[in-house]
Amino acid sequence: MSAPPAPAELTFRPLAESDLPAVLDLLTVTLAGGPTGTRTAGFFAWKHRRNPFGASPGMVAETPDGRLAGVRLFLRWQWRRGGDGTVVSAVRPVDTATHPDFQGRGIFRRLTLDLLDEVADETALVFNTPNGNSLPGYRRMGWQELGRVPISVRAVRPAAFARGVRAALARRPAGPARPAGDACRLPTAADWLAAHTDAGGHGPLAELLRERAAADAADHRLAVHRTPEFLRWRYGDAPGLDYRVLTVHRGDELTGLALGRPRRRGPLAEFTLADVIVRPGDRGSAARLLRAAARESGCDHVATHLSPGTEAADAALRTGYLPAPRTGMTLAARTPAGPTPLTPADWRFSLGDLEVF
Repeated sequence: MSAPPAPAELTFRPLAESDLPAVLDLLTVTLAGGPTGTRTAGFFAWKHRRNPFGASPGMVAETPDGRLAGVRLFLRWQWRRGGDGTVVSAVRPVDTATHPDFQGRGIFRRLTLDLLDEVADETALVFNTPNGNSLPGYRRMGWQELGRVPISVRAVRPAAFARGVRAALARRPAGPARPAGDACRLPTAADWLAAHTDAGGHGPLAELLRERAAADAADHRLAVHRTPEFLRWRYGDAPGLDYRVLTVHRGDELTGLALGRPRRRGPLAEFTLADVIVRPGDRGSAARLLRAAARESGCDHVATHLSPGTEAADAALRTGYLPAPRTGMTLAARTPAGPTPLTPADWRFSLGDLEVF
């Protein structure tokens, strides 16, 4: 697939560190403040430079006078296949912007295809969850729509949740919105993970993750290999995202861990439950974590993805979590060279793997 001719006055080149102020300005102009409300150099560095899977490759479109007309980044990710332990190196298209003065000129397409060429030798999979507006463009560039990743919801404040849903569907205000994190009683992931991430690979958290990984080796689906260092980067070090932690113990033994964050979802306060990790077969600990997320989050509802066959999915119905109609994320993917044979059933996702951050 060849890229269309670029506008003659634009130069397409790799992203440089010196571009960062202009990139942040461009992202703010086109995409507003992002998940934290403000585009900062610290957030960019955490996401794109300190990612344990590697620094994000990027491309920019530049005018002759040095103005950025467009930017495109691919977030590096890594899946591991159970059974043989094969590592699948991947990228996820993120943080894409074309300045309003230059839209409709093929910049998005050119940046995307140039980046695909750049990562082709070291990447086996390109995946993302485009919305309805961007999905047609991805299809035209070779992405396949693989299916929907469902979301399960538990209403914590049923009356407030129902009003919020009705307001969202009707696209009308539902009254003043409460700050999402004010009533959350859970400790921060930053503090907890900093205290429980041992560089020597010791301690209750490392033991829980090792036991979990050993059991998951029999599951042939693709999943992220969770280590204390990965969890600390993803949830503990994320600037401004306010992740919280829930834990379950049996005596001195850590039997379960969950991570999520309170956030605004239209008129509602949502607790986005990103990860649930328990010892193999321990549905009781999974149920305790799911109940605690509703009880302690201080939000109107909890939203999560419960991958089929996991302890949390088995505990969902008896803890009040139900698949939410008219929700979910569209999973789209390709290889750098073309189509992929994968379907959503080939993954064991957590919501944290697909959450936009």
